[in-house]
Order: sequence, then C-alpha cells, then structure tokens
Amino acid sequence: MGKDLADAYPAARETFEQADDLLGFKLSSLCFDGPEDDLNDTLNTQPALYACGIATLRALQAELPQAAAAFAAGHSLGEFTALTAAGALAFEDGLRLVRERGRLMKEAGEQYPGAMAALLGLDAEPVRELCARAQAQTGGVLVLANDNCPGQIVISGDDASIEAALALAKDAGAKKAVKLAVSIASHSPLMESAAAAFREALDATTFHAPALPIYANVTAAPLTSADQIRDELALQLTHSVRWTESVQAMVAAGAQWFIELGPKDVLTALLKRIDRSCTGIAVNAAPALQALVNSQVG
Repeated sequence: MGKDLADAYPAARETFEQADDLLGFKLSSLCFDGPEDDLNDTLNTQPALYACGIATLRALQAELPQAAAAFAAGHSLGEFTALTAAGALAFEDGLRLVRERGRLMKEAGEQYPGAMAALLGLDAEPVRELCARAQAQTGGVLVLANDNCPGQIVISGDDASIEAALALAKDAGAKKAVKLAVSIASHSPLMESAAAAFREALDATTFHAPALPIYANVTAAPLTSADQIRDELALQLTHSVRWTESVQAMVAAGAQWFIELGPKDVLTALLKRIDRSCTGIAVNAAPALQALVNSQVG
C-alpha cells in the first residue's frame, strides 16, 4: 500500500516519513509490509489511508503543478483527505484527527458491537423501509449507512438487526445481501459515544475555509466555513454517507473528470454507476500516476 509511489516519487516518500515522525511509529512499514491484521485494525487503517491519499496528492502536485481541482469530496475517512487537499486542514492536524477517530470508533465498537451489510439491487428508499421493518422485529438499531451508487447500499446497526435485514432482503427485491467483515457499525447511532468525544478533538483543531468547494457526506452540499467542517466531521460518524448525491451535485456544478487518490479504485467504479457521462481515473499506484502525467489531464 503506497510503497511503489514512495519508491518512485520523493514527495510521496517524504509524506510517509513525516507521518512516521508525527505518529512516533513506522506507519510506512505497516503500509508497505504489514502485517495485514495490524493494518486492518481501524486504529491503523484510518491514518494509513489518509497518509496514502496525501502522499499520492503531493506526488501528483509535484509532477503536474499546473493541475487544479474545481471540487473535492471524500467518502467517509476520505473526507479528511479532501479537506487537506482543499487547504482547510493541515496534514499534521489531519493525521492526529484520523488516528483519534480510529481509536474512538474502535472503542465505541467494543462498547456497542455492531455490523454492516451491503445490499445490491436496491435503492435508498426501499432500504430505509427494510431497515424500519428489521428494527420493528428486533427493537434494535439499523440505518442506511452508505448510499454508494444506484443499486449499492450499505446498512449498519446491531448484529440482530443486521441478521433480520438479511433475512428480509430477498423479499424486498435485493439481488444480493452480504454481511461485511467488520465489527464496527460505522455511520450509525452506535457511534454516538465516539462522535461526542471526537467533537472535543475537532473543537481543539484549527480549520480554514476551503480554497474550493468540498461536498459533504452528511448534506451532499459544499462546505464553506471552519464551523461547517467541524459540524460535518462530528455528524459524519453517526449519519449516512450520501455519496450518490454528492457526485451528482458535483456533476450538476460542472464536474466531468474525477481523479481518485488512494490505494484502490472503489470510487472510480462507483462513478460508472452514478453517471456514465463522466470520466474517472484512479491514481492508486506509480504506473497510474505516470499515465496521468503523460496524458496531461488537468
């Protein structure tokens, strides 16, 4: 994860080194070499994804200094990367925040265990109805967590409610319903304790008005002030990620090309389901970055 970028681009390597120094341990070694179980611990996953995203961004900026984004957005944890890319959050502060976010979410998951599941073939409103039916059966917590794209929704809640929803999903019209390999009910009320504690960390952090519109997960509307950003990042832990609407709003504002920064290409794949008229490019490794530089996109 990120190793070939760090090997090929000094700006990426320096970002990982900076992260190591700030955190006081070799995050870079964990990203590059594992072990995978440690990297998949949300306490480490969140700073790793953030550092990898910013390392990719800095390498891209070094190679294409003339490139300028018109809009930014990030899915869940990726919103911190977007904020840093837009000049609203310093890398040092962002790294500290995502490490604390991971710690608090892990703690909340241990206190209030939960699960998540992906439902394919259903749109948002039928999923909300399905969640209500499952909750009525269990008396538990179940919500729409991620509206990723038309036909791909993730739900989040306690284990009993997730299992009830999986049993109801086929009759509701789902083509597929899969429980995810997580023990934390992200973007649900089960994260309320994490959100309350995280708000204290946000209040102690300096934010700036972004240099370009950042489309928020919670509202699918642009964030324009430091106070809005703090509110968004606190609410995000317990509210749905409105990704489909966020992308649609950017397209309506004029976006046609989307550059995904990070170790995979999930958002680029989702873009194809949201609006096929747009072009998505995943910069997830050194060859992908070189191809983008050669194309002179941006």
